[in-house]
Amino acid sequence: MRRIVLLPLLLSPLLAWAAPPDWRSGWGMVQPVGVPQGSSAGALASVKLEGGASRWQARVDNHLAGPVQVALRQDTGAVALPGLPMQTVLPGSASMVVARLQLPPDTQRLNLLLDAVPGDPAARPMDVAYQLPFDAKRFQVTQAPQGRFSHTDDENRDAVDFALPEGTPVLAARGGKVMQVQGNFRDNGQDPARDRDRANFIRILHEDGSMAVYAHLQANGVLVRSGQRVEAGQRIGVSGNTGYSTAPHLHFVVQANTGMQLRSIPVRIVAPQGELHFARETSPGDASAAP
Repeated sequence: MRRIVLLPLLLSPLLAWAAPPDWRSGWGMVQPVGVPQGSSAGALASVKLEGGASRWQARVDNHLAGPVQVALRQDTGAVALPGLPMQTVLPGSASMVVARLQLPPDTQRLNLLLDAVPGDPAARPMDVAYQLPFDAKRFQVTQAPQGRFSHTDDENRDAVDFALPEGTPVLAARGGKVMQVQGNFRDNGQDPARDRDRANFIRILHEDGSMAVYAHLQANGVLVRSGQRVEAGQRIGVSGNTGYSTAPHLHFVVQANTGMQLRSIPVRIVAPQGELHFARETSPGDASAAP
């Protein structure tokens, strides 16, 4: 979730400033390191106020090539304004006025919070077979669904980690539209607070509204662009070891927005040898898969 705090002063042009966000385990939910405070670069969505005197409108820009659900509300303790809080879904790359605000007389300061989550909560994911997201006859699963190292949160509970040498071609497991990419990070580590938002990844939107994430890609290892349509089996990236990672691997997870909350979805993955079945982990990082 991306949170923006607006701190307009004296109602002279209203300026948007980005507050340090809380990390909520979702891929691409945090402003990347090095992006200046107040910038919309790297954000899912941004908000700006337009108008003057006591009449203003809040415009939200969706920076992803797919739907984003947003919630606009006032900071705790603020004087209640008609029309807030509110929620809506913005189509990909849309710019939309989401609220019109009538400010009380002598208002000197207005604090608003914008939360944003990828995906449309009205989507209904289908039961489909996903292809293996790489081409290999033999492979190892280093963390299965519900893995105790990092597959314990809502967004990643059904994720699968495949051990892959750096530079392995990553393939689309299902066709769709590239919704979000991040590809410029180089480092990895085991400090969650520092390293989680430094993973390179691709988010692909499927026709049923579900979204697949391919993560920990190599620096400059994203081979597709936002808004591009891809087919199952198409090469989309190169595996790596970026972000919160102990060794080179591909993190694969399918997610859905269940109402301002990303949740992972159990999926069937079919290799040339047959459908994968995951063994229950007995210790962190101890997992395997067999067709």
